[in-house]
Amino acid sequence: MVDQQTKTTFDGGCVCGGVRYRMESLPLFVHCCHCRWCQRETGASYALNALIEADRVSLLNGEPEMTPTPSNSGKGQEIWRCPKCRVALWSNYAGFGSKVHFIRVGTLDEANRITPDIHIYTSSKQPWVIIPEGHAAVGRYYDLKKYWPESSRTRLKQLLR
Repeated sequence: MVDQQTKTTFDGGCVCGGVRYRMESLPLFVHCCHCRWCQRETGASYALNALIEADRVSLLNGEPEMTPTPSNSGKGQEIWRCPKCRVALWSNYAGFGSKVHFIRVGTLDEANRITPDIHIYTSSKQPWVIIPEGHAAVGRYYDLKKYWPESSRTRLKQLLR
């Protein structure tokens, strides 16, 4: 869920400032993934990713480099990192390929403006993580048609044609 009362662009970057980027629109959807794979990869209790069309992400400074990484699906992922400080800025997964970036919300300057639309893989979440009442949450993955707003599904269809 995105704070839509303010601007619809989001700037972000790594900790050293070597790479800066801008999301040029609201994201398609926001996942909070509680799978053990994301926990291990991030060193945190979950990964918070804003899914957005790659062509709606502009580089403002620097050039991230791609690190191929295994994934739980076995299909791998590409993690785009700052070449200096190695902070992960976004990932691309096999399902959407290079057309959709999974922006690491914590790299946004105003990360507080973006909250999850859905919590996924809650069957493996840490027991002390409390999902607020009323938030969409599923034990594993979800049906995109059921949870994504129509406007986001339309954007995705246009992108994948």
